[in-house]
Amino acid sequence: MEKSNEPNRKTRSQMREHIIVKLYQMDIIDDFTVRKTPYEFVNEALKTISSQLQAIDALLEASLFDWKLKRLSFVDRAILRLAAYEMKFTDTPVEIIIDESLNLTHKFSDEGDKKHVSFNNRVLENLAGSLGRKEGSHG
Repeated sequence: MEKSNEPNRKTRSQMREHIIVKLYQMDIIDDFTVRKTPYEFVNEALKTISSQLQAIDALLEASLFDWKLKRLSFVDRAILRLAAYEMKFTDTPVEIIIDESLNLTHKFSDEGDKKHVSFNNRVLENLAGSLGRKEGSHG
């Protein structure tokens, strides 16, 4: 049954895309103030990412090894921050998180050579390992 209070219902993938756009915008203007949307998944993700940004960024920094988070593009930072949030704060299976993140990377960041996809995949696998969220693990 559709909820009447959710206009223009979106799939979870579409909501992730919406979150990426919002995180990108917030990062560019350096203002992580969350504005409510009609989607609870989006609101919860943005609220938690905003309030836990330093912890999420620290997790990502540890997974980057010889890179710094600030060296990444705004888009890649947004994608990786969403993935880190989902791995740390939700019970979404790691396979779905990585697959969705790589799809977003392919759509928004990759330049056709798959270097960004490959790079983000390595970072996400490192992150999953550091959180004990190996593929096939659910929490």
